[in-house]
Amino acid sequence: MTTIQGINRVFLLACAPFVGMLIWLLFVTASIPIHPWSTAPAVPVSFQQESSTLDSLLTKATTDAAQTKTIIQKYFELYEKSTAEVTAALQSATAQVTKPGIIYDARITAKLGSPIRQASSGNIDLKLFALSENNYKGYALKVNLKSDKAIKLVLGKDKMGSSETTLEAVSRYGAIAGVNAGGFADDSKGKRYPLDTTVMNGKYLNGFFPTKNDTIFIGLNKDRQLIGGKFSSQADLDKLNPLMGSTFVPTLLKNGAKATIPYQWQSSPARAARTVMANYKNDQLLFIVTDGYDESGNSGATLAELQDKMQQLGIVDAYNLDGGGSTTLVMGGSVINRPSDGKLRPLATNFLFFK
Repeated sequence: MTTIQGINRVFLLACAPFVGMLIWLLFVTASIPIHPWSTAPAVPVSFQQESSTLDSLLTKATTDAAQTKTIIQKYFELYEKSTAEVTAALQSATAQVTKPGIIYDARITAKLGSPIRQASSGNIDLKLFALSENNYKGYALKVNLKSDKAIKLVLGKDKMGSSETTLEAVSRYGAIAGVNAGGFADDSKGKRYPLDTTVMNGKYLNGFFPTKNDTIFIGLNKDRQLIGGKFSSQADLDKLNPLMGSTFVPTLLKNGAKATIPYQWQSSPARAARTVMANYKNDQLLFIVTDGYDESGNSGATLAELQDKMQQLGIVDAYNLDGGGSTTLVMGGSVINRPSDGKLRPLATNFLFFK
């Protein structure tokens, strides 16, 4: 047997099973039963019935919506009514709260008379009054500080050792008004320094000086409330949270009662131009300046007379600032009082007021 014949036999043997399967498929018939889809019995549909049902549901929905709208409107009306009532109640309560303050302010203002000048802004309310007493004439500046921006204590030309008049300070800062502040001391070179303890922006400019020779500190705390008196230590003054202030002498009123005036200040001079810083129980300030025609001690007010006047005005605390030729009140760009030197004196410190 040749090689080719052997190969043919191998292929024949390999194909034999497949040929047998093909012959079997040709003679065998297989069938797979397929069952028909099962169907539910048909239910007749009435479009008229469905339409009626939908109409009924729509009618009910419309009715429910109308009722809901009515309820919402009633609640809204009730809400508006309640809001109006609450607003009215709050306005009434606010009016009741502020009413005593308004009455008190009207009462203390009436004692001063009618203002001859006034200025008002979101920061400050200023009212200027003329004072005409038997023995002296002067002015009262009522001040309501409404913000921290309303008042400053400033150095002359903003430098230690420098000085300027109150009018110059007002003009330089663009202030609406100004009043002279504490005392001063001159050195041998002619430089003018604030007397003893001076505080600006919560800082001690030249350290703390304990009270001596009846000197007092006069200023405002960080709540814009008047503070003043004698202090033996810085710790005592720090308890009052000083924001600004200067030094002079003496205390005139404390809690509405007259303070004892040191003997020297009762007679030397007896009368003079004066500057006083005081407050009411609602923390509004009152600055009083009196005219003095010279430094002889024969014109102006005595400190005792000012004590009487301030008690009549309802003042709580009052302190004497530097007076004589230093006394200066400026408002609206002009000098209000009559300086006793015949001209404005350059000062170490001034209180300025801003709109």
